[in-house]
Amino acid sequence: MTEPVIGSLRVDGATLHYEVRGQGPLLLLIPGGAGGAAAFDGIVDALAADHTVAAYDPRGIGSSALDDAEAEQHVSAHADDALRLLDRLSPGEPARVFGASSGAITALHLLTAHPDRVERVVAHEPPVVEVLPDAPEHRAFLARVQDTLRTRGLLPAMAVFAAGLKGGGDTTASQAGPEAESQAGSKGEPEAVPELPPQAAARAERTRADLPYFLGRIVPAFMAYAPDVPRVEALSDRLVLAAGQESRGELPHRTAAFLAERLGVDLRHFPGGHTGSTTHPAEFGELLRKTLRA
Repeated sequence: MTEPVIGSLRVDGATLHYEVRGQGPLLLLIPGGAGGAAAFDGIVDALAADHTVAAYDPRGIGSSALDDAEAEQHVSAHADDALRLLDRLSPGEPARVFGASSGAITALHLLTAHPDRVERVVAHEPPVVEVLPDAPEHRAFLARVQDTLRTRGLLPAMAVFAAGLKGGGDTTASQAGPEAESQAGSKGEPEAVPELPPQAAARAERTRADLPYFLGRIVPAFMAYAPDVPRVEALSDRLVLAAGQESRGELPHRTAAFLAERLGVDLRHFPGGHTGSTTHPAEFGELLRKTLRA
């Protein structure tokens, strides 16, 4: 993998770590979950063939340290971080943006809040459950995740969360207790994690320390986010909604599909599941290149 140019950027309440490779129009990669810039290691070289590719650790993740580790998180602040990176790396020129999972929610808000700075956004499985007709059930599911985190700890809470996502938001899965923990894996991870390639598995191990922050701060803030759907619809010519071929029936796929239908746009399917850029990097990266050029 090509060695990146490493940078840091001071923003309100945090210092962001970012990595830049390649040359050409700027492509900003926004990771989701507890993953940072390293989550895109498998696809950056292919993308850097015709882009200046910037990937970063979102505030509170990896090397992007928060001034206050207990600070509440807000989608708008994360989107402002992305804007600041665009201003540094592509001043005066609209950029292309790819966001995955919670990073896709950041990308959606960036598009609606600062459309002049964005040429195209590819949002892969943004878990915007507030757009769903059964949103109250998902609020209850997320409340149970937080209650489990407070009363039983991280691993049981991760198991409840993973089971609920896998079940497409079926709240019975989130009440299964020890059974859900067994199904999700003894470490509280989704079933697919043990099957990851060795490099991806090592990367997952390195991000494990950020799981309490992700589950306790990012999940409740981001999955309570309601996008401005009329505003998104007005900008839908710049938006590609994407989902994994192998994640049909899961909650993040369902939200992406429902939002695409509501906007009247096609849902673009990418290789793999929710973490397809990690499990199928060559195919995923090539399709992303084609999508950005379209």
